[in-house]
Order: sequence, then C-alpha cells, then structure tokens
Amino acid sequence: MPQEAISDRYELLEELSHGGMGDVWRGYDAVLDRPVAVKLIRQASVTSPQLAEEFAKRFRREARITARIQHPGVPQVYDAVLDASYERLFLVMELVDGVPLSAYLDPSRPLPVSWAAAVAAQVATVLSYAHDVPVIHRDLKPSNILVARDGTVKVLDFGIAAILRTDVTKLTATGSPIGTHQYMSPEQVRGGRITPQTDLYALGCVLHELLSGRLAFEAESEYLLMYQHVNAAPTPLRQLRPDVPEALEELVLHLLRKAPEARPADTQEVYARLLPFLLPPGQEPGTADAGPAGAPDPTGVFRHPFAPRARAQGPTPGGSTPTAVLSGAQPVPVPAQLREDIKEAYAHSDALLEEERFAQAAEVLGEVIEPAALALGSESKQVLALRRQRAAIRLLGGDYRAALPEFAALADAYARISGPTGEQARACRAQAARCRAELGQVTDALAALQGVLNVVRAVDSDVSEEAVELRHNIGMLLLAQGRAVEARQVLEPLHQDMCMVFGPDDEMTVEIAEALSVIRLGLDGSAS
Repeated sequence: MPQEAISDRYELLEELSHGGMGDVWRGYDAVLDRPVAVKLIRQASVTSPQLAEEFAKRFRREARITARIQHPGVPQVYDAVLDASYERLFLVMELVDGVPLSAYLDPSRPLPVSWAAAVAAQVATVLSYAHDVPVIHRDLKPSNILVARDGTVKVLDFGIAAILRTDVTKLTATGSPIGTHQYMSPEQVRGGRITPQTDLYALGCVLHELLSGRLAFEAESEYLLMYQHVNAAPTPLRQLRPDVPEALEELVLHLLRKAPEARPADTQEVYARLLPFLLPPGQEPGTADAGPAGAPDPTGVFRHPFAPRARAQGPTPGGSTPTAVLSGAQPVPVPAQLREDIKEAYAHSDALLEEERFAQAAEVLGEVIEPAALALGSESKQVLALRRQRAAIRLLGGDYRAALPEFAALADAYARISGPTGEQARACRAQAARCRAELGQVTDALAALQGVLNVVRAVDSDVSEEAVELRHNIGMLLLAQGRAVEARQVLEPLHQDMCMVFGPDDEMTVEIAEALSVIRLGLDGSAS
C-alpha cells in the first residue's frame, strides 16, 4: 500500500477492514479538511489499465445516479482515483463510525425481535428512497449494513456492485454468476434482469439471519447454494425460533419467494408490515396540531421514525410537456428565433451528454419544449423530436420513472400521426416497456415487448435490428422471471440467427450464449 497521498489529496491513516472486494482504510481529505473512507479495489479485480479506466468511467455514471438518493442512511461516494500505474482503483467515500451488522449475528444468541425489525425497517426505508430513483443495490448483505453509534442504520456500497460488474450474465471461470451467493436472488443466479424485488429478496435473507442467527440457505458448494436459492423452500423461522411472531415469519417467507413479482409490491409494504414489531410510535396529531394543508409535517420524523418516502401519486402523462394547443393542425412555420433556440438547446444538451451530465442535458431540452409547443403545437414534428430526445436522455441516465410516461405519451402521439404500427410509435412503445422492466413491472413489460415484436415481424425481417433487440429483451426478462423453458425457446433460435447473420463473436451473440449456459446449468431442473 502506498504511503504517499493518493492523487496528492487523500492520506491513508489506518486499515479498517479487509474483504473480498478490497481493503477499506480510514483516510483524510487534505483539500476539504475532512475524514473519509478509502476503498482499494483488489488487484485481481483490475486486470489491466483498460479495465481500470472502464471501472473509473462506470463509477462516474453510477455515482451520479446514486447521488440522487437523498437519505442519511446512504453514505456518499465522493471520488474515484486511478493510481499512477493504472492498475488500482481507489473509491473515496463518506466515513461512518459504526459496526457492521454481521458483527451482531450469533446462532446461540438470537437478536430481540424489535431490534431485528427496527434494523430491517430502516433498511427498507433507505431502499424506498433508492428504488424511487431508481437505484438497485444488487449486493445487500449484513457486511454492507452498518449500525452507527446513535442506532441509525447505514446501507453501504450503493452502486459499487453496478460499478464492478462486467455484466449481469457474465460467468466466472467456474460457471457461476458473479455475486454474493448467500444473499443472491433466483434471478441473479440465473443471470436475468435485476429489479427492486431483487433487493427485497436479499432483505428477506438478512432478516431471516437476524432473527435466527442462521443463513436462509446453507450448502457445501456454491453450486448447491445457488440451486437452493432457485428451487428450495427456506426453513420457516418459527421452526428455528418459536418466539418469532407468525406474521413476521410470513413476511420473511413472502420476501423469499422465487418469482420477483410474487414478493411484496415494494419497500413501503415491507415497512408497513414491520411496524407492529417496532416499539410503539407517538400519537397522531389532533386537529389543533395539524399544520397547513399540504405543508410538510416536522413532527413526522418523531412520530414515525425512519418512515419511508411517500409513494408517488402517479406521473403526469407526458411528464412536464404542456397540453396540445395546436395538436393535429397543419405544420406551422418555425419562427427564426425559436429555430435558433432549438438548435442551441440541442447543441448545449449534446455537450452535456459528452460529459455524462444526463439530468442537466434533459433539463436544457425541457426549457425549450414548452415555448416550442405553445408556438408550434405539442404534436408538431419539432416538439415530438425534442420530447423524444429528452426521454432518451432520461433513459440513458437511469431516470426510468421520468422516461416511462414520456415514452408512453410519445407512442400515443406517433400512433395518432402515423398509425399504431409506424416505426416511431413502435420504438417509443418498446422504450416504455424497457422502462417498465427496469422499474420491476415485468409482466406488463413482457406483454408490451411481445406486442411490438408481433408488429415488427409483420412488417420486417425477424433478424432486423429492431426484432433482434426485442427478442433479446424478451428472452432475458423471461429468464429473470424463472421461466427458463420459455427463455430457452426464445434465446436458442435467436442465438442461431445471430451466429448466422452477425457471427459467433458479435457482442450480443456472446451474451446470449452465456445466458443459455446459465440455463443449461440446470438450476431450475429444466436443463435437457
């Protein structure tokens, strides 16, 4: 370990932990005069300068998304630094004074029910803010959950699993998916799509371990452990610890269901079901104590400590795009000044995209959309192009919640203009479906993607770029849902087509081959 300051800024003072991914040091930021934590990514993880640079680039993207989680239970990641040899990556993070949850796990001394429920409720709260972005943790486990000195819970390493992954379908040299096997959801084992329900499964594993002191699944090999996550039923908690309330046992079993959509709907539901096992909260305010209608309630943090973020009331159709004022009218000439403003907005947005500043790039386009819609009509060619570019930027930046209603509204608009089977309507409908998949609405996403694919097959080749992308999306979603037989029926002919048209070394061809390898491991008992 170098004794000199990293990047002439971060000094390493003492080693705090030594783990599989890397070593964590207590450090000091000489520029901002504050203590920090510095994590060194292990040499085995960074095998080349090119991979180190890719890690750093991925870090910038994931850190920007993670930074949107506005909750004190999420320590912030400040910086990523490559050392002079381009062989090691240092992640600089907020330093939290506390003890990992793993230090409190002991089968001979199970934790009090209220203690375990309070930890799980705080984790659920943090996840509610993350999933609202949406950000998925991917690697929730006791060593990533810190209990601070004041009793608050901190969830560590948000975004780190995404930064370090090569791809969710990549396999290690032993044929195993990358991840922490003791807390890995069935869809992660299969190499399928990750959704917020993936974190709920891991939370179920953690809560099971908190209450029993034992892992939800244990096996002598990684393969058997992965097989159990996909196929075996967990031991009900009351068989291990009879004093666990029946409703709490039911919640853990619900969290550990194999199909993502069979688990609780969201973290808000999990929090609500944990409330009866927490110490009693304060009284609800009476009429005389209520604040102005719609105003924030500052007493809420005391009456409902660590309450999750309130559910959204539903997105406004089309995002912030104004209602049509000249919809369906004949094309309107674009005023010279407006034409110049639109051109400048595109140029400014493109420059921000080059720097991966997605939120700002979308905002720049939003500033010109409203005046353009008022002047030209909200379904004019120019305005629809602006809205579509903004939606694409939001999708690229991981803001699926904002992109979804925009793409849905655009699909309807293009369907009115060019017909429901038109290329632009199809593309926007497919993008809306991909947003739904990222938000965990997999059943709706599959139905929408299949509908678009049926149209594409009627008007174009089954190996067109559009059809191939749709077939790939459908196959991977089916795989994530544990529908391995159906996924194989989609992916095997797709792989054959890809080999013939694009070659076996094409990036997507290789990815599909690896997904089929996961299926053939037989974790579902469905391999032939």
